[in-house]
Amino acid sequence: MPRYAFRVEYDGAPFAGWQAQSGQPSVQGAIESALARLDDGFAKGARIAAAGRTDAGVHASGQVFHADLSRQWKAFRLGEALNWHLKPAPVAVTAVASVSADFHARFSALERRYLFRLVARRAPVVADRGRVWQVLKPLDVEAMHEAAQYLVGRHDFTTFRSTMCQAASPVKTLDEIRISAHDYPAGQEIRFHLRARSFLHNQVRSIVGTLERVGTGAWEPARVRTALEARERAACGPVCPPQGLSLSGVTYDPDPFDAA
Repeated sequence: MPRYAFRVEYDGAPFAGWQAQSGQPSVQGAIESALARLDDGFAKGARIAAAGRTDAGVHASGQVFHADLSRQWKAFRLGEALNWHLKPAPVAVTAVASVSADFHARFSALERRYLFRLVARRAPVVADRGRVWQVLKPLDVEAMHEAAQYLVGRHDFTTFRSTMCQAASPVKTLDEIRISAHDYPAGQEIRFHLRARSFLHNQVRSIVGTLERVGTGAWEPARVRTALEARERAACGPVCPPQGLSLSGVTYDPDPFDAA
């Protein structure tokens, strides 16, 4: 059976998350329902596999999944057909590539990248509603950057993972946390860029929520190191809401979409 890789973006607001769930709308379910109208295997219950499982309300601009289909397709026509059948769900395929049978969207991934957008202003957010986390006061970006560096590298991230996390180990290597500030109408937008081979459940939202405490002055930067070393979930700052978070990209070598 020919295997295809798909890059996909979606608005996570109406979904209970990526993973298919009984009685709940999911991104995976929307895609598999669309594929069922194109392919006999999916009409009979075949499944797709994704690079990562985003939580309820989390968005994506660079999620990747693969699917084994019953017949050969031209990549462009497959993407067009799938997008047609995805309507009106807020999900869109942005690239399709034919890949070898040993490609796996999850296990072949070398790196995952997340973007979190935070807006600091008093006026309600309208144009980006559902796409950012809003706080009311400006944040100290330099202090947050200082604090974030304690988290870069290989650590036990027990403090920064959900108690429901199913990962076998809390030890992960966080390759980068980059924080940038941008002008925003009547306020400030802060973007958190995080890179790692893989992430724990709620790790990004736990980190951003903790760094926000530093940005307000409620925490000294060094308290983040203390929290990390505590290896206790109770030492974490508040977990920020999901709407500012987006899976922005997945890295493979070779990149299946280079020629797409």
